[in-house]
Amino acid sequence: MKPKELRQLSTEELDTELHNLQEELFSLEFKHKTQRVSNPLKIRTTRRDIARVLTIKNEKKIRR
Repeated sequence: MKPKELRQLSTEELDTELHNLQEELFSLEFKHKTQRVSNPLKIRTTRRDIARVLTIKNEKKIRR
């Protein structure tokens, strides 16, 4: 997701997005350890998406 799109979401929506991304990362890492993953770069992009969501959440927290 793009940062511009994330900034338009509310904090509750950001929380759900973060939760979904963390679950996805867990499943990707688990598959990577036990078997082959079709796209190993998806792990990196998921980590970066998590970092983006956390950054946007912190920005919103500071503005309040």
